[in-house]
Amino acid sequence: MKAKWWGGLAAVLTAAAAVVTLAQPAQAAAGFTVSGTRILDANGNTFVMRGVNHAHTWYASQTSKSLADIKALGANTVRVVLASGQRWTANSASDVSNVITQCKANRLICVLEVHDTTGYGEQSGAATLAQAVDYWISVKSALTGQENFVILNIGNEPYGNGTASTSWTADTKSAISRLRAAGFQHQIMVDAPNWGQDWQFIMRDNAASVFAADPNRNTVFSIHMYGVFDTAAEINDYLGRFQTAGLPIVVGEFGHNHSDGNPDEDTILATSQQLGIGYLGWSWSGNGGGVEYLDMVTNFDPAQLTSWGQRLFNGANGIKATSKEASVYGGTTSPSPSGSSSPSPSNPPSPSTSPSNPPAGGCTAAYTVTNDWTSGFQGNVTVKAGSSAINSWTVTWTWPNGQRFTNTWNATVTTSGETVTARNAAYNGKLAAGAETSWGFTASRGATNSKPAVTCAAA
Repeated sequence: MKAKWWGGLAAVLTAAAAVVTLAQPAQAAAGFTVSGTRILDANGNTFVMRGVNHAHTWYASQTSKSLADIKALGANTVRVVLASGQRWTANSASDVSNVITQCKANRLICVLEVHDTTGYGEQSGAATLAQAVDYWISVKSALTGQENFVILNIGNEPYGNGTASTSWTADTKSAISRLRAAGFQHQIMVDAPNWGQDWQFIMRDNAASVFAADPNRNTVFSIHMYGVFDTAAEINDYLGRFQTAGLPIVVGEFGHNHSDGNPDEDTILATSQQLGIGYLGWSWSGNGGGVEYLDMVTNFDPAQLTSWGQRLFNGANGIKATSKEASVYGGTTSPSPSGSSSPSPSNPPSPSTSPSNPPAGGCTAAYTVTNDWTSGFQGNVTVKAGSSAINSWTVTWTWPNGQRFTNTWNATVTTSGETVTARNAAYNGKLAAGAETSWGFTASRGATNSKPAVTCAAA
């Protein structure tokens, strides 16, 4: 077992100006929701986070320009560091409201997090999750009505290592329950213990019960990937297990290097893209204490992209090539396989419908075109088990207009002429009764792009 995993970077950041950002809405069935492993925006469209972290609470004077610069480089999300008052000066409700306004002005989704909880049980002075909830309730006025634009990340890396981290499950359930009881209806994000890296697998092994404890079933899990995740096998196994469990996860922080080891950023980016998982790199600028290499730009200047910034924004599976603006802002462009954006049709094809009651021991498959451009398109296929559990599935169809795959993920796909056969991957074949999983693809197309008739067989 590896020694100590310090995923949280706040403790080594250079603390500067004290003001922070916060935000998260509170209303009824509005805003972001969870559908299996997917995050849906307020319009019911799949939303995949592609963005960065910004240390607002230490660099409040930089926030306005930084959000504009982050958006200009292609991001659709920013995770904003706020403080609850235990370690850093608490951000006021008016400041939280201002941050949300700036996110909206830049057409960014705001993930707002309390950073004071970082490393509780091992970090002196760290806040508890209960104290983080107290803070959210105190600034609720700034969050109400903003559910369409804000996701509430209760507390950053809420436990360090050691025995205290075993309290994560009960304390996280309690925090979610208190927020719901206080009237917060927006989507909630929860960070893993072990400085966010979950090397004890506490979050992984208890995620289902935590999700079930949310009466709204609207909780997303966040893993921070630093030195613990230094191999492709570790990354794929961790993320794949959430896919198999049908639970939503994002990579809430990660870097290209760290004091605890060398994370495999290429696999983090590639696997996140293949599985439709969001990612938020750490961090825009202002790192100190020996981890300045994690700055994406030097001195908050977007003209001075560092090697990490170049990799994250402009590299393979990076932000520029894969980010799509949230549809609540009217986002109408999507990256083509070459990485350039092309307009989507005003009326994209609707998904094929599945029977409301799949057969016992069988499965159904729903084919959806999620993005479309002149010469190609992106699609998603959702496989749902019937009234009995299944061990494997096979989806087939015949292309009606000569379409051809350019990339596929989350399934093993073969073609013979116009015939397509897609079989489950090793980690998503077994489905409980009524459970579902999905796989995706990009493909080329001609002038016509009709939906094929899709069938599903299970064993």
